[in-house]
Amino acid sequence: MTPNVRAEISINPDSEHLPVARANGIALAVTRPSGGRISGTSALIRLDGWTWEDLTVVAPLGLEVQWPYLATGGRGRRGWGGNAARAQSERDTIFARIDETFTAATVYANARPEPADGTLDGAAPDLRMEAMRPAVTGEIPVFLHAEDARQIRSSVEWALGRGLKPIIVGGRDAPTVAGFLAERQVPVIYGPIHRLPSSRDEAPSAPFDGPATLHEAGVPFAIGAFDTSNVRNLPYHAATAAAHGLPPEIALRSLTLSAAEIFGVADRYGSITPGKSATVIITDGDPLEITSQVEAMWIDGVRVDLRSRHTQLFEKYTEKLNRAR
Repeated sequence: MTPNVRAEISINPDSEHLPVARANGIALAVTRPSGGRISGTSALIRLDGWTWEDLTVVAPLGLEVQWPYLATGGRGRRGWGGNAARAQSERDTIFARIDETFTAATVYANARPEPADGTLDGAAPDLRMEAMRPAVTGEIPVFLHAEDARQIRSSVEWALGRGLKPIIVGGRDAPTVAGFLAERQVPVIYGPIHRLPSSRDEAPSAPFDGPATLHEAGVPFAIGAFDTSNVRNLPYHAATAAAHGLPPEIALRSLTLSAAEIFGVADRYGSITPGKSATVIITDGDPLEITSQVEAMWIDGVRVDLRSRHTQLFEKYTEKLNRAR
């Protein structure tokens, strides 16, 4: 339980991942801590800047919670070797710890209101409880990392019962409980699209069909790619969903305005609208097509250099090839 971990302060502004991602049109991203059960707070960042302060757009964005796996087998898909009693005991312990931590944070927030001027009284603050304050008071959402249907249902019911603002992250089985999510208007960051089916009984195209199912059911959703080194491929995840029933305009929206709405920044980002930040890209074709190239990018009105490690290597070996000729 480490809610006081802050993702934004551990960003490396010189990481090669940033220019590689923005070279393919990714201007903003969410960075988050992982591990444990209450992992810490995530941040929305722009992919251009000298320091982590330059990169940070919104922090904290949300509190990251890793919801326990609920299948009968126990821990993950490996289970406890069929020991259902041991699996149930572990789940109960995890649930109790998560719930007790949120109860403590709620009591703390009520007993020690945040001063209007931002100053603290003489007593030293509890950093873990202070980090959870925005979540238990409803100022920021709780990102619930849950994949299967039972996880999704139990985490949402728990969060709503506590008056929290849940957002499902991952949501492999979210399409199977789309009606449940739509009725409660719980957003989903769905992905990755490019994955194998989760079971031998699942259709090969099931991961690709998910966004269309969520859209048809009325679930607020965005498409996510969670592998840092391959974030640049995010447009192609949306393109695959568009090839499997999701309207192309909704596929593009799932990477832009829908994401901005879910993250609470639609007043600044997500669409080209008067009064919003000039965060835009220019491409030589459909931005969801692999053959299209990003020709220019502006983040908050500043033109961004699109060179990256990949373009440098391309230029290097192109020059070497030309010399050999």
